[in-house]
Amino acid sequence: MAQQIQGQEKDLGGGFVVRRLLPAARQRSVGPFIFFDHFGPAREMPGVNHDVRPHPHIGLATVTYLFEGAMMHRDSLGTEQLIEPGAVNWMTAGRGIVHSERKPDHLRDVAFVNHGLQLWVALPAEAEEIEPAFSHTPEAAIPQIRVGDAEVRLLVGEAFGDRSPVPAASPTLYLDVRLPAGAELQVPAAEERAVYLVAGEVVVDGEHVPAKVMQVLDAAGGSVRATAASRLVVIGGDALREPRFMWWNFVSTRRERIVQAGDDWAAMRMGRVPNDDVEFIPLPPTAFTPPEPRS
Repeated sequence: MAQQIQGQEKDLGGGFVVRRLLPAARQRSVGPFIFFDHFGPAREMPGVNHDVRPHPHIGLATVTYLFEGAMMHRDSLGTEQLIEPGAVNWMTAGRGIVHSERKPDHLRDVAFVNHGLQLWVALPAEAEEIEPAFSHTPEAAIPQIRVGDAEVRLLVGEAFGDRSPVPAASPTLYLDVRLPAGAELQVPAAEERAVYLVAGEVVVDGEHVPAKVMQVLDAAGGSVRATAASRLVVIGGDALREPRFMWWNFVSTRRERIVQAGDDWAAMRMGRVPNDDVEFIPLPPTAFTPPEPRS
Protein backbone atom coordinates (compact mmCIF):
# COMPACT_ATOMS: atom_id res chain seq x y z
CA MET A 1 0.00 0.00 0.00
CA ALA A 2 1.26 3.48 -0.85
CA GLN A 3 2.34 5.52 2.15
CA GLN A 4 4.59 8.43 3.05
CA ILE A 5 7.56 8.13 5.42
CA GLN A 6 8.69 11.33 7.12
CA GLY A 7 11.85 9.94 8.65
CA GLN A 8 13.70 11.07 11.76
CA GLU A 9 16.52 13.59 11.95
CA LYS A 10 19.53 13.55 14.25
CA ASP A 11 22.23 16.21 14.51
CA LEU A 12 25.56 14.45 15.00
CA GLY A 13 27.15 17.75 16.00
CA GLY A 14 28.13 20.93 14.23
CA GLY A 15 25.03 20.89 12.07
CA PHE A 16 25.78 17.51 10.48
CA VAL A 17 22.23 16.19 10.18
CA VAL A 18 21.39 12.59 9.30
CA ARG A 19 17.83 11.79 8.25
CA ARG A 20 16.80 8.13 8.59
CA LEU A 21 13.88 6.88 6.49
CA LEU A 22 14.33 3.10 6.72
CA PRO A 23 13.65 1.03 8.70
CA ALA A 24 10.35 2.72 9.63
CA ALA A 25 7.67 1.48 12.00
CA ARG A 26 5.27 0.59 9.17
CA GLN A 27 7.83 -0.05 6.43
CA ARG A 28 10.84 -2.15 7.36
CA SER A 29 12.21 -2.47 3.85
CA VAL A 30 11.66 -1.58 0.20
CA GLY A 31 12.85 -4.38 -2.04
CA PRO A 32 16.21 -5.44 -0.59
CA PHE A 33 16.83 -1.99 0.94
CA ILE A 34 16.62 -2.22 4.74
CA PHE A 35 18.33 1.03 5.73
CA PHE A 36 18.18 4.51 4.20
CA ASP A 37 20.17 7.48 5.56
CA HIS A 38 20.29 10.91 3.94
CA PHE A 39 23.11 13.03 5.38
CA GLY A 40 23.65 16.76 4.87
CA PRO A 41 24.10 18.98 3.10
CA ALA A 42 26.53 19.84 5.90
CA ARG A 43 29.45 22.26 5.81
CA GLU A 44 32.67 20.63 6.94
CA MET A 45 35.15 23.08 8.45
CA PRO A 46 38.88 22.81 9.18
CA GLY A 47 39.47 21.31 12.60
CA VAL A 48 36.03 19.69 12.69
CA ASN A 49 35.23 16.28 11.29
CA HIS A 50 32.57 13.62 11.46
CA ASP A 51 34.85 10.64 10.90
CA VAL A 52 33.27 7.22 11.33
CA ARG A 53 35.77 5.04 13.17
CA PRO A 54 36.31 1.37 12.24
CA HIS A 55 33.21 -0.76 12.83
CA PRO A 56 31.95 -4.15 11.59
CA HIS A 57 29.11 -5.43 9.41
CA ILE A 58 27.70 -8.86 8.50
CA GLY A 59 24.95 -10.08 6.17
CA LEU A 60 24.47 -6.89 4.15
CA ALA A 61 25.94 -4.61 1.51
CA THR A 62 26.44 -0.89 2.09
CA VAL A 63 25.81 1.44 -0.85
CA THR A 64 27.38 4.90 -0.57
CA TYR A 65 26.54 7.70 -3.02
CA LEU A 66 27.54 11.36 -2.75
CA PHE A 67 25.88 14.41 -4.26
CA GLU A 68 28.66 16.69 -2.97
CA GLY A 69 31.87 16.35 -0.98
CA ALA A 70 34.20 13.42 -0.44
CA MET A 71 35.09 10.72 2.06
CA MET A 72 37.85 8.15 2.40
CA HIS A 73 36.79 4.51 2.69
CA ARG A 74 39.16 1.96 4.24
CA ASP A 75 38.35 -1.63 5.11
CA SER A 76 39.79 -4.85 6.48
CA LEU A 77 40.38 -6.15 2.95
CA GLY A 78 43.03 -3.46 2.55
CA THR A 79 40.86 -1.24 0.33
CA GLU A 80 41.56 2.50 0.35
CA GLN A 81 39.07 4.31 -1.88
CA LEU A 82 38.35 8.02 -2.18
CA ILE A 83 34.57 8.35 -2.58
CA GLU A 84 33.50 11.32 -4.69
CA PRO A 85 30.17 12.56 -6.11
CA GLY A 86 28.47 10.42 -8.72
CA ALA A 87 30.38 7.19 -8.01
CA VAL A 88 28.68 4.12 -6.51
CA ASN A 89 30.53 2.29 -3.76
CA TRP A 90 29.16 -1.15 -2.94
CA MET A 91 30.70 -2.95 0.02
CA THR A 92 29.62 -6.56 0.54
CA ALA A 93 29.96 -7.52 4.20
CA GLY A 94 29.00 -11.18 3.84
CA ARG A 95 30.53 -13.20 6.68
CA GLY A 96 32.12 -10.04 8.08
CA ILE A 97 34.03 -6.89 7.23
CA VAL A 98 35.36 -3.89 9.15
CA HIS A 99 35.54 -0.40 7.63
CA SER A 100 35.95 3.28 8.39
CA GLU A 101 34.81 6.45 6.63
CA ARG A 102 36.84 9.59 7.26
CA LYS A 103 37.49 13.07 5.94
CA PRO A 104 40.15 12.80 3.22
CA ASP A 105 43.53 14.17 4.27
CA HIS A 106 43.63 16.68 1.40
CA LEU A 107 40.39 18.27 2.65
CA ARG A 108 41.17 18.50 6.37
CA ASP A 109 42.28 22.14 6.12
CA VAL A 110 39.55 23.42 3.79
CA ALA A 111 35.82 24.04 4.05
CA PHE A 112 33.54 21.91 1.88
CA VAL A 113 30.01 20.49 1.79
CA ASN A 114 29.24 16.81 2.38
CA HIS A 115 25.89 15.58 1.09
CA GLY A 116 24.80 12.10 0.14
CA LEU A 117 23.09 8.82 0.88
CA GLN A 118 24.12 5.64 2.59
CA LEU A 119 21.85 2.63 2.11
CA TRP A 120 22.04 -0.97 3.26
CA VAL A 121 20.91 -3.88 1.15
CA ALA A 122 20.10 -7.22 2.77
CA LEU A 123 22.00 -10.00 1.03
CA PRO A 124 19.96 -13.00 -0.14
CA ALA A 125 19.77 -15.68 2.54
CA GLU A 126 22.01 -18.00 0.54
CA ALA A 127 24.64 -15.24 0.21
CA GLU A 128 24.69 -13.96 3.79
CA GLU A 129 28.01 -15.66 4.56
CA ILE A 130 29.87 -15.05 1.29
CA GLU A 131 33.36 -13.61 1.26
CA PRO A 132 33.44 -9.84 1.85
CA ALA A 133 34.24 -7.60 -1.12
CA PHE A 134 34.37 -3.95 -2.18
CA SER A 135 33.36 -2.56 -5.58
CA HIS A 136 33.94 1.04 -6.72
CA THR A 137 32.11 2.14 -9.88
CA PRO A 138 33.30 5.61 -10.97
CA GLU A 139 30.92 8.36 -12.03
CA ALA A 140 31.83 8.00 -15.71
CA ALA A 141 30.80 4.32 -15.75
CA ILE A 142 27.25 4.94 -14.47
CA PRO A 143 24.70 4.99 -17.34
CA GLN A 144 23.07 8.37 -17.91
CA ILE A 145 19.72 8.17 -19.66
CA ARG A 146 17.39 10.84 -21.03
CA VAL A 147 13.75 9.87 -20.49
CA GLY A 148 11.62 12.67 -21.90
CA ASP A 149 12.69 15.73 -19.93
CA ALA A 150 14.06 13.61 -17.07
CA GLU A 151 17.77 13.02 -16.57
CA VAL A 152 18.28 9.58 -15.02
CA ARG A 153 21.46 8.05 -13.63
CA LEU A 154 21.09 4.28 -13.40
CA LEU A 155 23.01 3.58 -10.20
CA VAL A 156 22.05 -0.08 -9.66
CA GLY A 157 19.96 -2.55 -11.65
CA GLU A 158 18.23 -2.44 -15.03
CA ALA A 159 15.85 0.23 -16.36
CA PHE A 160 14.94 2.04 -19.59
CA GLY A 161 16.77 -0.55 -21.68
CA ASP A 162 20.12 -0.16 -19.91
CA ARG A 163 22.01 -1.87 -17.09
CA SER A 164 24.30 -0.56 -14.34
CA PRO A 165 27.69 -2.27 -13.91
CA VAL A 166 27.35 -2.22 -10.10
CA PRO A 167 27.36 -5.86 -8.90
CA ALA A 168 24.08 -6.17 -6.99
CA ALA A 169 23.39 -9.46 -5.22
CA SER A 170 19.68 -9.64 -6.15
CA PRO A 171 17.23 -7.79 -8.47
CA THR A 172 17.68 -4.20 -7.30
CA LEU A 173 16.60 -0.78 -8.60
CA TYR A 174 18.37 2.47 -7.63
CA LEU A 175 18.04 5.65 -9.70
CA ASP A 176 19.18 9.26 -9.31
CA VAL A 177 16.69 11.48 -11.17
CA ARG A 178 16.57 15.18 -12.04
CA LEU A 179 13.25 16.63 -13.18
CA PRO A 180 12.68 20.20 -14.37
CA ALA A 181 9.41 21.83 -13.35
CA GLY A 182 6.52 20.24 -15.22
CA ALA A 183 8.42 17.11 -16.23
CA GLU A 184 7.02 13.64 -15.62
CA LEU A 185 8.55 10.19 -15.21
CA GLN A 186 7.04 6.73 -14.95
CA VAL A 187 9.03 4.75 -12.38
CA PRO A 188 10.18 1.39 -13.80
CA ALA A 189 8.40 -1.71 -12.56
CA ALA A 190 9.71 -3.76 -9.62
CA GLU A 191 8.13 -5.88 -6.91
CA GLU A 192 8.59 -3.03 -4.40
CA ARG A 193 9.48 0.62 -5.07
CA ALA A 194 9.74 3.96 -3.33
CA VAL A 195 10.57 7.54 -4.31
CA TYR A 196 12.63 9.77 -1.99
CA LEU A 197 12.63 13.48 -2.77
CA VAL A 198 16.07 14.95 -2.08
CA ALA A 199 15.05 18.48 -3.07
CA GLY A 200 12.12 20.18 -4.80
CA GLU A 201 8.42 19.30 -4.99
CA VAL A 202 6.71 16.45 -6.80
CA VAL A 203 3.33 14.79 -7.12
CA VAL A 204 3.52 10.98 -6.97
CA ASP A 205 0.40 9.12 -8.09
CA GLY A 206 -1.66 12.18 -7.23
CA GLU A 207 -0.08 12.66 -3.77
CA HIS A 208 1.95 15.81 -3.02
CA VAL A 209 5.40 14.83 -1.75
CA PRO A 210 7.58 17.51 -0.12
CA ALA A 211 11.35 17.41 0.08
CA LYS A 212 13.00 14.86 2.40
CA VAL A 213 9.97 12.57 2.40
CA MET A 214 9.76 9.03 1.00
CA GLN A 215 6.70 7.88 -0.92
CA VAL A 216 6.24 4.11 -1.06
CA LEU A 217 4.43 3.11 -4.23
CA ASP A 218 1.65 0.62 -4.62
CA ALA A 219 1.85 -2.09 -7.24
CA ALA A 220 0.09 -0.12 -9.97
CA GLY A 221 1.59 3.31 -9.24
CA GLY A 222 4.75 5.10 -10.21
CA SER A 223 3.82 8.36 -11.93
CA VAL A 224 6.04 11.26 -10.77
CA ARG A 225 5.44 14.87 -11.87
CA ALA A 226 7.65 17.74 -10.73
CA THR A 227 5.88 20.94 -9.69
CA ALA A 228 9.30 22.58 -9.21
CA ALA A 229 12.80 21.65 -10.33
CA SER A 230 13.48 18.49 -8.32
CA ARG A 231 16.03 15.81 -7.55
CA LEU A 232 14.89 12.42 -6.32
CA VAL A 233 16.06 8.86 -5.97
CA VAL A 234 14.11 5.70 -6.68
CA ILE A 235 14.82 2.51 -4.73
CA GLY A 236 13.29 -0.93 -5.06
CA GLY A 237 13.65 -4.46 -6.30
CA ASP A 238 12.54 -7.93 -5.32
CA ALA A 239 10.97 -8.17 -1.88
CA LEU A 240 12.88 -10.06 0.81
CA ARG A 241 11.81 -13.69 0.90
CA GLU A 242 12.87 -14.22 4.52
CA PRO A 243 12.57 -11.79 7.44
CA ARG A 244 15.76 -10.30 8.87
CA PHE A 245 17.06 -9.68 12.36
CA MET A 246 18.79 -6.30 12.64
CA TRP A 247 20.89 -5.11 15.54
CA TRP A 248 23.50 -2.36 15.44
CA ASN A 249 25.51 -3.00 12.25
CA PHE A 250 24.53 -6.64 11.89
CA VAL A 251 21.86 -8.23 9.68
CA SER A 252 20.98 -11.92 9.49
CA THR A 253 18.15 -14.39 9.03
CA ARG A 254 19.36 -16.11 12.23
CA ARG A 255 19.24 -14.81 15.80
CA GLU A 256 22.31 -16.77 16.86
CA ARG A 257 24.39 -15.25 14.07
CA ILE A 258 23.79 -11.75 15.44
CA VAL A 259 24.90 -12.89 18.90
CA GLN A 260 28.01 -14.49 17.44
CA ALA A 261 28.91 -11.35 15.50
CA GLY A 262 28.67 -9.29 18.69
CA ASP A 263 30.94 -11.71 20.52
CA ASP A 264 33.40 -11.71 17.62
CA TRP A 265 33.62 -7.90 17.54
CA ALA A 266 34.01 -7.66 21.31
CA ALA A 267 36.93 -10.10 21.05
CA MET A 268 38.33 -8.26 17.98
CA ARG A 269 38.08 -11.37 15.81
CA MET A 270 36.53 -9.64 12.76
CA GLY A 271 39.69 -8.12 11.37
CA ARG A 272 41.36 -4.73 11.43
CA VAL A 273 41.59 -1.84 8.98
CA PRO A 274 45.19 -1.36 7.81
CA ASN A 275 46.47 2.16 8.58
CA ASP A 276 43.37 2.80 10.71
CA ASP A 277 43.44 0.39 13.64
CA VAL A 278 44.22 2.66 16.60
CA GLU A 279 40.58 3.28 17.51
CA PHE A 280 37.23 1.64 16.83
CA ILE A 281 33.53 1.87 17.65
CA PRO A 282 32.68 -0.49 20.53
CA LEU A 283 29.55 -2.60 20.81
CA PRO A 284 26.49 -0.75 22.13
CA PRO A 285 26.16 -0.99 25.92
CA THR A 286 22.78 -2.72 25.60
CA ALA A 287 23.19 -6.35 24.63
CA PHE A 288 21.26 -7.87 21.75
CA THR A 289 17.92 -9.23 22.92
CA PRO A 290 16.51 -11.21 20.01
CA PRO A 291 13.27 -9.53 18.89
CA GLU A 292 11.00 -10.79 16.20
CA PRO A 293 12.73 -10.43 12.83
CA ARG A 294 11.92 -7.45 10.64
CA SER A 295 9.97 -8.27 7.53
